[in-house]
Amino acid sequence: MRAAVHYSVRVLNAHEHLFEVRCTVAQPNAAGQVFTLPSWLRGSYLVRDFAKHIVNIRARADDQDLAIERLDKRTLRCAPTDAALELCYSVFAFDTSVRKAFLDAARGFFNGSSLFYCARGFERARCTVELQAPVHAADWQVATTLRAQQIDARGFGTYSADDYEELIDHPVEMSAHQRIDFAVDGIPHALVLSGRLPPLAQIDRARLQDDLTRICAAERALFGGEPKQAQYLFLTYVTSDGYGGLEHRDSTALICARKHLPQIGVAPGSDYHTFLGLCSHEYFHLWNVKRITAARFAESDLGAEAYTRDLWHYEGVTSYYDDLILLRARAIEAPAYLDLLAQTATRVERTPGAQVQTLEDASLETWTKFYQPDANTPNAGVSYYAKGALVALCVDLLLRRDANSTLDAVMQAAWQRWGRTQQPVPEGGLEALIQQIAGLDLRTFFDRALRSTEALPLAELLADFAVQATRRAAHGAQDRGGRSSGKSARAWIGASVKANGSIAHVLSNSPAARAGLSPHDQLVALDGWRVDGKNWRARVDELQPDHAVSLHVFRDEALLELTLTPSAPPRDTWTLTLDEAASASARARRQAWLGV
Repeated sequence: MRAAVHYSVRVLNAHEHLFEVRCTVAQPNAAGQVFTLPSWLRGSYLVRDFAKHIVNIRARADDQDLAIERLDKRTLRCAPTDAALELCYSVFAFDTSVRKAFLDAARGFFNGSSLFYCARGFERARCTVELQAPVHAADWQVATTLRAQQIDARGFGTYSADDYEELIDHPVEMSAHQRIDFAVDGIPHALVLSGRLPPLAQIDRARLQDDLTRICAAERALFGGEPKQAQYLFLTYVTSDGYGGLEHRDSTALICARKHLPQIGVAPGSDYHTFLGLCSHEYFHLWNVKRITAARFAESDLGAEAYTRDLWHYEGVTSYYDDLILLRARAIEAPAYLDLLAQTATRVERTPGAQVQTLEDASLETWTKFYQPDANTPNAGVSYYAKGALVALCVDLLLRRDANSTLDAVMQAAWQRWGRTQQPVPEGGLEALIQQIAGLDLRTFFDRALRSTEALPLAELLADFAVQATRRAAHGAQDRGGRSSGKSARAWIGASVKANGSIAHVLSNSPAARAGLSPHDQLVALDGWRVDGKNWRARVDELQPDHAVSLHVFRDEALLELTLTPSAPPRDTWTLTLDEAASASARARRQAWLGV
């Protein structure tokens, strides 16, 4: 059966980063077909205005050009016609992130929201898309979870989707990539690696295959082996220093650094665990976001911001589980897991904005703050990923201690109530469900955790699970929390410095702020000694707390002399350790939680 809307995509000019897209509507609106392009994509809460990348758009019917009227920045209307209508346009694709589209001579990638105009009135209509093989790259193959209809051995050809929403939720990778295949619950999975990879003989493919299998199996077990899928892909672009991910219904788009991939004969370290945590996080979104979905997002046509106070639920809970799943899958041991928790607590502790912005406000303001960070970001807001994960931790411990339940049980109930039936989650839905399952009145806790800037009761709760939580001064600039050896730094000024020697951030109420240091200032000298991005930390470590020194900087090409008085380093670094001297009941709770 012929689709109501058909798209074709081809590489127009790889060196100029241009895809060509043709959208054919067999029976357009006789009054003039309207087309619209999304302004943002689900899972990334920033208006990105994809239409700004559209080039040279035109419309034809019966071999005649049709006039196009632009209605707003993302919407246009073609002149009326009774014949099949073809909208043809180019898309500039040069965004290396997971959110838009990218094209050069070595690789093509796109999210459908960047390429495909939606024909108004046909949002629920079946559509097809033809991916044309590029003439310049005979070794390219396609990796996508779009439903194949008629494709060749390399994956080029025609795919189908039941509606527009499905069409744009399956990213497409076209390159000479490498695949690591594995199966979970009988469902084909694959890690697809593109970009400039380390020598393939060095990548520990067996370790990746084994670890990802166990991680995915642990998450599927949590949700009772549902849903059943045709396949799942980890579409991973490997770069020099990248990191990030974006969830989709049956796949995820990832960016990782080459150092994140395990090497044969080399014991895995924190870099590899960072990559596994990213995979775990995005895979968990298969349930929590893609199917357990906020009503505010589900109702959006992707044209303007969609506001919710619940991103602590969708990103924070997922962030809690991403590392916990690594422990359950035996990819890390309990002490390493506690280090990761300590690092999350340290991130929040070191963020002055945690005393300014509540979690609910962080969610509401994500459109203007989280995805558009600036020099004042650490002072103005808190991450709903990091603090949200700590709230989820507290909820899990409260349920385990006081209600003979777990956050697992809550998420399973959320799946049955909303995810399995594809019913959007109302505002505050998870908060209400937690209290229902707990049989407890947790309003005071949630008011504190979500609607105030008061500190969370981490140390108290962890103590009830035989985990000792302490705060100490950092052991150097690279100390992010967790177990660490070495001496604490002697002095602290509260400013971060870029590699080029300019100031990135100045923390509120810090010695740097009191000295008048500002973002973008260019370092020149500290205490009479030349200073730059490379030796800044060492120079600061030579200072004495409460002893004033001179600091010279350039600001707008003018040389300024400031007086800086360092303080002793704050005790803002968390360490979590197993407490074997704790009571038997506390150790039993820990055993049920962490398995140790």
